[in-house]
Amino acid sequence: MKIRIIRTTLLVFLFTFAVYAQGFISDVSKRGTSAATFLSIGQSARAIGMGSAFVSMSGDPSAIYWNPAGIADIDGVALVFDHTNWIADVKYNYFAGAYGIEGLGTIGLSVVVSDIGDMDVTTINQPEGTGQTFTATDFAVTLSYAVKLTENFAIGFNPKFIYQSIWNMNASSVAIDLGVQYRTPFDGMILAMSISNFGTKMRLDGNTTLVLFDSDPQSSGNNDKIPAYLETNNWALPLIFRVGLAYDPIKSENHQITLALDALHPSDNYESVNVGAEYIFMDLLSIRGGYQSLFLDEAERTFALGFGIKKQLIGNITLYFDYAYQDFGRLSDIQKFSFGMSF
Repeated sequence: MKIRIIRTTLLVFLFTFAVYAQGFISDVSKRGTSAATFLSIGQSARAIGMGSAFVSMSGDPSAIYWNPAGIADIDGVALVFDHTNWIADVKYNYFAGAYGIEGLGTIGLSVVVSDIGDMDVTTINQPEGTGQTFTATDFAVTLSYAVKLTENFAIGFNPKFIYQSIWNMNASSVAIDLGVQYRTPFDGMILAMSISNFGTKMRLDGNTTLVLFDSDPQSSGNNDKIPAYLETNNWALPLIFRVGLAYDPIKSENHQITLALDALHPSDNYESVNVGAEYIFMDLLSIRGGYQSLFLDEAERTFALGFGIKKQLIGNITLYFDYAYQDFGRLSDIQKFSFGMSF
């Protein structure tokens, strides 16, 4: 029965990928054609330090973002808080937690919210500012569930709610992520696939589109100040297909090396490849490196570096800290900081 479920799941993933890929393949770039692009910002300093090649990694609550099946290996409780210094002084805070229930699977929760700060309202007549301020908000909350159907095969899914606002306008959407991970017969090798942000379109709505309209400008006796709303367009979410491999060429008591490779097929950009590596010494110190957006022309994201420190306290309580740096070419760089705990 479980083998049949696994086969069906893999066929569904491959069929869905094939169908939607036909709509994405194009010689024309679709950059800037999706809403809620903050959903494409990778979470976790560990993942970014590995060049965002993380779809096959597991045991980390931040896997909720990359591939929900990755939390199926979590036993007990695992928590992570991630802070991102993004481009143009924009900041993002991300929290993820997962709880493994023996015999039932793993449940999880993640929240990401922006910290953009107040901005001055300017107009053509008042370019220095009107004295008013406004802000913009990106927000998404995700519930997650993952389960191992066999010792080597895990599946997970994430229903999520997405919200964006700017001044008096806002938009919302619901979506779902799906993911699978398979420990292959080749020792130390994991194959994984995920589909992220499959959901409804977003449309900004609010008082900013309220205008006074003259339905008959040729007439001098009609009401020329009829309240009306300008119609805004619907925009799709940034749908992303990921297929990845992770392999441990060395895994001993004191040393572990993991190599990872992800192939990406986004709906709002061309295809690309991420590669990364992680070296762990005595389950205490981690050193990471990677390269993002291989084979993508004019890509700003390039190499990434990072490290992590892990400390076991009393009993099974473990604390860890991760840092990552990523070069963004003409847009300078970004830095990520993650703090985590498991028990």
